[in-house]
Amino acid sequence: MASTGWRTYHRATRSATYGFLSALPLFVLYETMIVLVNLDATRPVRVEAGVWIKELLMMTGASGGLVLALLVAGGGGAAYLLDRHRTIPLRGRYFMGLVGESAAYAIGGAAAVSSAVGALFAAVPPPDGALWTQLALSIGAGLYEELVFRVLLVGGLALLLRRLLESPVRAYVLAALLGAALFSLAHYVGPVGDPFALPSFTFRLLFGLVLNALFLWRGFGVAAWTHALYDVMVVTGLLG
Repeated sequence: MASTGWRTYHRATRSATYGFLSALPLFVLYETMIVLVNLDATRPVRVEAGVWIKELLMMTGASGGLVLALLVAGGGGAAYLLDRHRTIPLRGRYFMGLVGESAAYAIGGAAAVSSAVGALFAAVPPPDGALWTQLALSIGAGLYEELVFRVLLVGGLALLLRRLLESPVRAYVLAALLGAALFSLAHYVGPVGDPFALPSFTFRLLFGLVLNALFLWRGFGVAAWTHALYDVMVVTGLLG
């Protein structure tokens, strides 16, 4: 891609508009798959971050399909407000490029983080559970964990720290570090949290840093697809 073409693609795909539109397939896939997964389940499964968001929305009195409609409407409204003064070119090849770019980051980031963790600890065991369930949770994690930990947490920290610190770079670095630590720790909290283990904590911390950097540099869409594709590659055995 030529330099000018890359700059146009980069600016467009890191926008809120592309973040919202590229997240819609993840949203539809997860919500459909998780309903099917839980049809005969004795103990329903959900992505914890998605449960947090939906419980907040249910406090308004909404439930069921209305919660999902509010999620889509809220995301679309936020994208419109953030990009209302910009002209965003909507091109199919840009969406394909976003997914392909995310796949490259998923493979490269996972290889780098796995090598670092493997040099310090034994390998982190793969997730347990039926493949269909793990696929649904992988897609949901890419969507909802990125909304909570990247958009709300890291984005919010970055805005706050930019007001407190003179250097924007320091603000972004500190936001990324704090966000990665909280992202990793959140996996061990609550009744469905994992037992704490230093290797898995370190892996999630480092992978959280990768996702934070991608979010700050490339936006929500790339971070969400990178996270989802990485998880899918792990549960299907495409990544060892």
